[in-house]
Amino acid sequence: MDITSLQNPRIKQVVKLRERRTRDHEGLMLVEGIYEIETARQSGWQPRTIYVAPELSGKKLVRDAKVELVTVTKSVFEKMSYRENPDGWLAVFPIPERTLSSLSLSKQPFIIAAESIGKPGNLGAILRTADAAGVDALLLCDPLTDLYNPNVVRASRGTVFTVPAVQTTSAQALSWLHERGIKILAATPGADSPYDAFDMRQPIAIAVGTEDQGLSDFWLNNADANVRIPMVGVVNSLNVSISTAVIAYEVVRQRNVKV
Repeated sequence: MDITSLQNPRIKQVVKLRERRTRDHEGLMLVEGIYEIETARQSGWQPRTIYVAPELSGKKLVRDAKVELVTVTKSVFEKMSYRENPDGWLAVFPIPERTLSSLSLSKQPFIIAAESIGKPGNLGAILRTADAAGVDALLLCDPLTDLYNPNVVRASRGTVFTVPAVQTTSAQALSWLHERGIKILAATPGADSPYDAFDMRQPIAIAVGTEDQGLSDFWLNNADANVRIPMVGVVNSLNVSISTAVIAYEVVRQRNVKV
């Protein structure tokens, strides 16, 4: 066993990576779970270090000359873990430099612009929808939680590695969309038009807002159209991740994507 002490400096540093300021300073992120680690690697991401607890993993360890593999005791792993019932696998990955200029778009781009999302679970669910619906990019505008929060990684089921996602400002995102001739649909309960009344076969961006306040006036005033999801019950809005999924799959339907 390589590390057996709970006070080992390397273990303490891993634990600190749960904090955003440490991730930002070190340029590193945590990925826990063998499924998520393998998804990241299959998507071209290379871990710096993989920590494994053989007592928990139940999987034969295969050494990789390109990646440092460190074995730890069960108690040490549980100190590093941020999950219930951990599977004994945790990796440290470099955070990639993703920018708007680095995004590659299809001929008919499909973008999701999510403004000020604060809950990791919602951001993770939006990433899963973006992956499933085949979006070209996810723009995280003025985010309240960062893309590389361990709980976002967990909630996304690894799709944080498969979806081209960029953290940016709303102003920069709007300018980028306008430069590329991409129409913007702002989702808001106060809109007059239902979401399925708009032609989504053209280059399109769906703008969605915070869980409690919705989109800011910046997006509502600058969108090409404001649309709503019809509500027939007593509530007047859906969870942001559900709203995103509903409208995203209207794009899929209109474009006749076969799945």
